[in-house]
Amino acid sequence: MRESTARRAWLQRLAASAVLAGGGIVGVIARALANGDLGGKQGVVQLAGTATVNGRPAKVGSVVEVGQRVATGPASHAVVVLGKDAFLIRENTSVETRGVPGALSELLVGTGKILSVFAKKPLSIRAANATIGIRGTGCYIEVDPVDVYFCLCYGEAVVQGPGMADKLVKTTHHEMPLLLREDGSAMKADRAGFRNHTDVELIMLEALVGREPPFMKDGKYPAGKY
Repeated sequence: MRESTARRAWLQRLAASAVLAGGGIVGVIARALANGDLGGKQGVVQLAGTATVNGRPAKVGSVVEVGQRVATGPASHAVVVLGKDAFLIRENTSVETRGVPGALSELLVGTGKILSVFAKKPLSIRAANATIGIRGTGCYIEVDPVDVYFCLCYGEAVVQGPGMADKLVKTTHHEMPLLLREDGSAMKADRAGFRNHTDVELIMLEALVGREPPFMKDGKYPAGKY
C-alpha cells in the first residue's frame, strides 16, 4: 500500500510539473495516471484518430494480445500496454506481436514509427532486414523505404543484418542513433542524428508499466535536450 501511495504521489508531482504537464496524449495519460485511472490497464489505453487490432477497428479499452497486429491510420497514434511492455505507435504504422500468451518475445515493425519500452527479458525486434536483440530497454524505430532508423534510448542491444557483423550498442541517453541500410549485399549501420521522440514520451510509457527510465534521478528529470 505504501509503495502504491508513494508511486501515486510521484505521478501526481510529474503530472503537475513541466515534465508531463500540458495537453496532447502525454498530458491526458499523465493526468489519468496521477488520478489512478490507468493503473494496471492493458491494451489500447489511449487513441487519437483510428487504429485496428487484427484488422478490426480499435478503441480505448480494446484488448491487445500477443500474436495480434496493431495498425494506425493517417494523422493517428495509439498507446498500447502489453504486459510489462508499452508502446507509442505513431501514424501509418503497422506492428505485429509474437510470442506465447502473456509473454511477448518478438516485435515485427512492418511500416511506420514506434517508441517502445520493454521489461527485462530477451526480445527481438525485426524491422525490414534488420534484427535487433534487446533486454529491458527503451528504443525508437522508424521504417522507411530505404533504411531503418534505430535509437536505443537506454540499455543494450545487438544489431544484426545481412552480411554485417553483429553490432553491440550500449547507451544511457540516446547516445548512438543509427541508420540501418543495405549497401550491396551487406547491411551498414551508420551514425545518425536524434529525431522524432522525446524523454517525456518515454517517462509516460514507463509510468504506464510502473517504472521510470534510468535517466530519471530519484524521481526527478534532469533537464536535457531530449
